Amino acid sequence: MNPSNQLHYVKAKYDAAFKDASLQFKNLELARERATHARWKAIENLDSYLIEFEANFIKSGGKIIWAQDSLEAIDAVVKISKNAGAQTIIKSKSSTAEEILLKERVGIEGLDIIETDAGDYIADSMDEHSGHMVLPAIHKSVEEINSHFGLNNLAPDQLVGVIRDRLRETYLQADIGITGCNFLIADPGAIVITENEGNAQLCASAPKTHIVLTGIDKILPSLNYLDLFLPLLSTYGTGQKLTAYNSIITGPKQPEDLDGPEELYVIIIDNGRSTVLEHEVQRQASTCIKCGACQFNWPVYMSNPATNFSNPISAVTAPLIDNFESQEEAVRNSLLDGNLMDICPVKIDIQKLLIENRKESVEKGFEPRANKLFYFFWKKAMLNRDIMNWKGIKAGKYIMEGLYKSDRGLRETPSIAPQSFNEQWRDKLNIK
Repeated sequence: MNPSNQLHYVKAKYDAAFKDASLQFKNLELARERATHARWKAIENLDSYLIEFEANFIKSGGKIIWAQDSLEAIDAVVKISKNAGAQTIIKSKSSTAEEILLKERVGIEGLDIIETDAGDYIADSMDEHSGHMVLPAIHKSVEEINSHFGLNNLAPDQLVGVIRDRLRETYLQADIGITGCNFLIADPGAIVITENEGNAQLCASAPKTHIVLTGIDKILPSLNYLDLFLPLLSTYGTGQKLTAYNSIITGPKQPEDLDGPEELYVIIIDNGRSTVLEHEVQRQASTCIKCGACQFNWPVYMSNPATNFSNPISAVTAPLIDNFESQEEAVRNSLLDGNLMDICPVKIDIQKLLIENRKESVEKGFEPRANKLFYFFWKKAMLNRDIMNWKGIKAGKYIMEGLYKSDRGLRETPSIAPQSFNEQWRDKLNIK
């Protein structure tokens, strides 16, 4: 099964699961409105909530490291790892780690990170990056995975069992565990991680040192919001009423605790997020809760999961961070069909944000030369009735008979009228 067909198959299963899970909300639209308001509140008061989180987290014995960019974040991970004399480092799924190219960059320092999420483990063993925000190996078929690992037609649950057995001892030997997080809670200074495999809990609790990688935009004001966001994230992310494992971590191991890390670091990363926040319209993208639902409804991703911009949110934020200099592809990789807002749990109007990006791209002079020439001649034609009447007929005939001509013999290509509507109307009214 090719990747596109695989994605459409999974999408059908996701749609059915989502429909069932969404029934847990008496009023789903109201839940989305509340979530949208909460995330806006958090982003608009980001500075004060981050400071509150830091103060409360430090009180519990945790350590905070602020990283301006990906290099500072990598340096922090390397320094912690070398100070701990780490031999084995394990990691659970983290979009932030993917963003800063953690595995590749720490590898240069001689440190090897072992993926523990089943999907990431599969993608990593194939020398690929994650194929989806939530489901890393979603574009890989069972047959492909079996073939890659040299296995004989194992079912999905059996494949997971094989991966689990391979990783079991690694958890016990690991010196450092690295995770991402779904939310930072300002009050009481907590980290929230949701998952379905239990590997993140092991990464967070088995090693002596736990490192959390997170963006500045993951903040929520208080624990009171979790009864809304946890089921909402699960419903839109995987079509579940609630993920299997949900952890709230407030600090390292305390004297009365039976397990947990002796040291807990949270590396809070900017890496261009402040640049996004500077844009009055596009800052709405910062309210994303990384559920991945938009990917299932984005034609670019569904037809090509290998694209460098595998989700609409990165298509909004990446050009802003890079000042449009090398991200022209992302600005235009959308049909602007308008359905993405309807399936976003926090109602991000991605279509509007992409249009705003295109506007800024043109204003900054990054419009491709071919586009400029096309619209120059298009404008000339549209302002000249004689050209419209003549060229319109010619162009329409070419398009209908050339580009849209069917070779299956199902029906004849519609014929083009010899006169434009304007010409026919003038003849009817006898207007010269």
